[in-house]
Amino acid sequence: MLFDQYSLNTLPLKSRIVMPPMTRSRAGAGDVATDDMAEYYAQRASAGLIISEGTQISQQGQGYAWTPGIYNEQQIAGWKKVTDAVHSAGGKIFAQLWHVGRVSHTVLQPGNAAPVSSSAIQAEGVKVFVDIEGRGPENGVGEMVQHSLPRALTLEEIPGIIADYAQAARNAIAAGFDGVELHGANGYLINQFIDSRENLRDDQYGGSLQNRLRFLKEVAEAVSAAIGKEKLGIRLAPLTTLMGSKDDTPEATYLAAASVLNEIGIAYIHIAEADWEDAPVMPAAFKEALRIIFHGTLIYSGKYTVERAEEALAKGWADLIGFGRPFIANPDLPYRLQHNLPLNQPVREQFFGGGKAGYLDYPTVNSK
Repeated sequence: MLFDQYSLNTLPLKSRIVMPPMTRSRAGAGDVATDDMAEYYAQRASAGLIISEGTQISQQGQGYAWTPGIYNEQQIAGWKKVTDAVHSAGGKIFAQLWHVGRVSHTVLQPGNAAPVSSSAIQAEGVKVFVDIEGRGPENGVGEMVQHSLPRALTLEEIPGIIADYAQAARNAIAAGFDGVELHGANGYLINQFIDSRENLRDDQYGGSLQNRLRFLKEVAEAVSAAIGKEKLGIRLAPLTTLMGSKDDTPEATYLAAASVLNEIGIAYIHIAEADWEDAPVMPAAFKEALRIIFHGTLIYSGKYTVERAEEALAKGWADLIGFGRPFIANPDLPYRLQHNLPLNQPVREQFFGGGKAGYLDYPTVNSK
């Protein structure tokens, strides 16, 4: 097993800190990971686990400009530089496999086709970051635009997308990743099949809860068969409504999803908690029920402080805690948290696209 529950309980907080996936839109030509990306991840290798930014499994799976892919040889080679750098620095890294589904734009799709989803529903006000002028990531100049109206996937197309996930997982292992995380959260494709208000299908992938979980189950089974269930995690967002995705009974739905994933025997579930102001609080009862149902490792992310992290670990809800935005500005975040040192503040305007500024130039404690 990648994560041992008993040894986790004896580790200090700094060893149980995860760097969760964060889109930075800095891939190079051909959506290939760059040398700068290798340096960026290596700088943060003191995390107990790094989960890469969302990495599209196909061109169809891309929803934002300048995000990296993992579906061809050039992309595999680019990521190999990243994993080599992280491993040389003593770190461990999983690839987050991503198909955005409807959260895309025709300018990003093969042949300028419509994006695909479980159902032909457009989420009003949900925008994607695109490079309309084709200026490239180094300029950092993109535009947020309403995502395009999707079309519903046909039954005949679904096995091909499941196969894309499995092949992307094989590619990730070939690129040197220690494992993969399926992005099943934040309103992207897997989430679009799960949530009741986004899935209006009347075939075996829609309607009942069991049917709405079928796509998740088949993707997880295919990836497990491809690389081993011990190298597979999945990110879920039970109570968030990001990208317009909503479920009528989220607690029941996601506890059922956890049961399906427990039967498959995957390594971990990564729970993305809502992290905006006045966001809904995930009930303790839900976290306790999730622990009972799922026997693997549990990771929680979402505006965690040291105090909240230690509470989650002490109460047994979580084994590992993800700290997202603080990792952007603090390459040595575990050390800073361990020693209660002040944190650098990230520059939001430099989150997406651009060069080294706001990416590689944040100081560590020892570099000041």
